[in-house]
Amino acid sequence: MMKRILFILFCFGTFAFGQKEFGKITLPLGRVQVQQGGTGAFKKAMPRMPIKEKDVVKTLAKSRCEITLVGGGKLRIGENSELEITEANVKPMEKNFGATLKKGDVWVAAKAAFGEKKNVAVRTPTAVAAIRGTKYRAKAGDDESSVLVYDGKVDVNAAKNVVEARKDQMRQGFQPPGGAPKFKLGPVTEVQAPTQVAGPYEVSLEDWVSLVEGMQINVRKDGKYSMFKFDQDTDAGLDFVKWNKEQDAKDEN
Repeated sequence: MMKRILFILFCFGTFAFGQKEFGKITLPLGRVQVQQGGTGAFKKAMPRMPIKEKDVVKTLAKSRCEITLVGGGKLRIGENSELEITEANVKPMEKNFGATLKKGDVWVAAKAAFGEKKNVAVRTPTAVAAIRGTKYRAKAGDDESSVLVYDGKVDVNAAKNVVEARKDQMRQGFQPPGGAPKFKLGPVTEVQAPTQVAGPYEVSLEDWVSLVEGMQINVRKDGKYSMFKFDQDTDAGLDFVKWNKEQDAKDEN
């Protein structure tokens, strides 16, 4: 009898361990769907529905979705987007969230509480953005992805698949202009905001760079990037951006 009880408790603990909660859907607008565990059919998203590791959240045309993270903070998905949850490691004073944006737009607003460490990392097909309490928007594309910073700092690097592709090129004897890339993640380098608009894509993103408020980085699938100060007035006119700023204002009141 005791062995059976221990076995049941073990199975329950294993199941619970594999079902780490990322957050809850707090605002499904339009046609929002969830694929639980990354397999099976997509189901209609409902308010207060838990979102866990391996879940996939998808929005269709003219649809949006807000997810409230465990412990506070928001992640909002634009229309025609698909987001896969990859990590939800929540501890009392340290919270790490990870997601892969397969396509579309996502807005992250996750300030850390006093003394707390909070990291929200979003991966796209060509780049990865990681923050510790700030606001940014990521846009995913197969050939190029963008990250725009609205508050605080965001660390950005090329996605792992992009780095691996460059390694393969080097093994085959390919030498990019300007010498061989290092392929080694170095310390985060803070870059002052330039004043020009998007420039040429001449340099491969080989190390983490830190973007500050008002900066944008575009990373192509070949690893080359362009970093510049985006037009905040034009950006503020975008419907998705306006909506997110309105929601953030409500949350802060």
